[in-house]
Amino acid sequence: MPHIKNALIRYRIIDRMLRNKYKSYPSKEELRTACEEALFGSEDGAHICASTIEKDLFNMKMEHDAPIRYSKKNGGYFYEDPEFSINDVPLSEDELASIRFAVSTLQQFREVPFFQQFGSAIDKIVDRVAVGDTDESQEISKYIQFEAAFSTGGNDFLPVLLEAIRSKKRVWFLYTSFQQQVSKPRNVSPLFLKEYRNRWYLICYDRQKQDILTFALDRMSELQLLEEPAEIPSDFNAALYFQNAVGITAYKGKPERIILKADPVAARYISSQAFHSSQKLLKVDGDAHYFELSILLSEEFIRNLLGYAGEVEVVEPLALRNIIKERATALLKRYQK
Repeated sequence: MPHIKNALIRYRIIDRMLRNKYKSYPSKEELRTACEEALFGSEDGAHICASTIEKDLFNMKMEHDAPIRYSKKNGGYFYEDPEFSINDVPLSEDELASIRFAVSTLQQFREVPFFQQFGSAIDKIVDRVAVGDTDESQEISKYIQFEAAFSTGGNDFLPVLLEAIRSKKRVWFLYTSFQQQVSKPRNVSPLFLKEYRNRWYLICYDRQKQDILTFALDRMSELQLLEEPAEIPSDFNAALYFQNAVGITAYKGKPERIILKADPVAARYISSQAFHSSQKLLKVDGDAHYFELSILLSEEFIRNLLGYAGEVEVVEPLALRNIIKERATALLKRYQK
């Protein structure tokens, strides 16, 4: 991949030089020198040779229809069409509108620490499609608003954890749970990262507990990348790990069949924003709408249910019904004081 990336960078350097009106007809050596200096900070030819530039010029013609010609009189290369640029991609107005919308989505992540490293890339995209200061982009901000992607802490650990996952190395950190409020050392093998409601979580294998655990990054401190090789369970599949989960809680076990009874208004909300991909409407009996889903019970799902108050009733299983009843009773007592 690096050589492909370098080739694309060289294409853009060559393109820029061929379009430079103040220094026309760059020679092959001038193109080589510019590419070497931009990519490696030197000009001695140790990394890029003349034949590489020849291949680049040929590939630009073949792959991008670049109208590159050589002028014997001026001893250099030029675009036969002076308006041509390798960066020019013909787009329809609908396609441009779609790109503007996508860029406006990207821009909401500008201030999130982890994504700041991509800030220059986002700026280039913004400039390329001319949305930064256009009337179109200003109009978009008037009628589209995204939920703020605020940081809850711990995002600075993302690069280190990503490196640990890529290099299959273990990490060490102190972790403070919500329940105990005591920091404990952890030595784990990172498997993957998951974002849930503006918080990042590390899913990892704990050798001591011989289990897959989840840790919130904002509860970590003193993270260290170790040289010890990670232990990856042979049967672990990141794509399937959360398939039966609602939220961030997943564990080994058989998903339970949940039956919910919802009032008409709540039913419309549940239908438009399902609890889980397994959810389906079983039947409608008067005003009662019955939904079925198959999931691992979790605190996140329980809290989601409680958000509907008396508009949604758990029909089964009995254990979940009792949990909701206990929480509702405790809530009523609190407000009767």
